[in-house]
Amino acid sequence: MSTVLIALGTNLGSRQNNLAEARRQLEPRVRIIQTSTIHETPPWGFKDQPDFLNQVLSGETDLRPTELLAHLKSIETMIGRKPSFRYGPRLIDLDIIAYGQLVLEAPGLRIPHPRMHKRRFVLAPLVEIAPDWVHPVLGRTARELLSKLI
Repeated sequence: MSTVLIALGTNLGSRQNNLAEARRQLEPRVRIIQTSTIHETPPWGFKDQPDFLNQVLSGETDLRPTELLAHLKSIETMIGRKPSFRYGPRLIDLDIIAYGQLVLEAPGLRIPHPRMHKRRFVLAPLVEIAPDWVHPVLGRTARELLSKLI
């Protein structure tokens, strides 16, 4: 079993229900260990859209990284996410933030998430559940990464 960190985000439809359904669909392939509180955040990248609800969870899985990504994408599709433009509005967005201490660069998948350390909407909920998690490339804890954004 591998420990994973997954970020959830939504800004369309019933946002609370979208997050709850995504958490339900993760099981049993990802056993959820801990979830952050839900944070309401302004959009990032493309500003002319509704605010997001964001959450980070930790879990355990026996899925390999590419299988986990496929599982997350199938959940997004099942909930109703449609292809859109980069940083656009979405019913649900599920991202692998970390997979243990793995560093991976593959087509369509980079672990740890390549922009997580620049995003308060990921770091603030991550600090709630794993403040001492160390970024395997940057060598900084989640708490240190968040403090650099302030």
